[in-house]
Amino acid sequence: MPVADSEEVKRTNEIKMAIPLLEAIDIEGKEVSADALLTQRKLADYLVRERKAHYHFTVKGNQPGILQDLDLYFQDRGQPHFVEHTPPDHGRIETRKVWTTTELNDYLDFPHVGQAFVVERHCIEKKTGETSREIAYGLTSRTPEQADPQRVLKVNRGHWTIENSCHYILDWNYDEDRSRIRTGHGPENITRLRRFAIGVIKSQGARSVAQKMRQLTRNVRLVFDYLRMTENSCACRSGN
Repeated sequence: MPVADSEEVKRTNEIKMAIPLLEAIDIEGKEVSADALLTQRKLADYLVRERKAHYHFTVKGNQPGILQDLDLYFQDRGQPHFVEHTPPDHGRIETRKVWTTTELNDYLDFPHVGQAFVVERHCIEKKTGETSREIAYGLTSRTPEQADPQRVLKVNRGHWTIENSCHYILDWNYDEDRSRIRTGHGPENITRLRRFAIGVIKSQGARSVAQKMRQLTRNVRLVFDYLRMTENSCACRSGN
């Protein structure tokens, strides 16, 4: 039995909240990406069977059987099916490789698998010459006809781009590491509220989340107008 306020309880609650949050969003025909925590059979079945959407999930230790199967299959993976070289950014040179397969579709204990994949990321720090290598396994409900290796890699990279940008905003704009909210569910709840605010601002097409946050800070009227939350909200916003 999970202990109250434990990390296990928090993870369980997050999994339970995923489907209710998706209920309010039109996701038919769209691809929903998630990290390993939400790689759950119930969520996969809900997305594909009930909502006619697709999933793109990361596989880690919380699905040990699937992870072991993917690791074993991709040990001798040969030449990559697609390679992406990204231009030097923030002093790094990155190369991403992807391999995909449909041979495990009927073998894996997971619903609606269209193909499995592994992404290998190599990074070189230009100043120090230090190198790093990361491997990520995953599943998608899209078939090869619906998503070739290049698209699989693009979705995978897009997921982590969003995730990392959100962490950056939390760290720099909210200065979350120095937050004094430390008791009970306070830290978890305030992080969720901050993530929600970031998502809302991004959904409105803001070019700079930080700039928009500064503009809206402590001005409830502007917030209502920006989100058009009342009948008399200003029809024209003061830019994005």
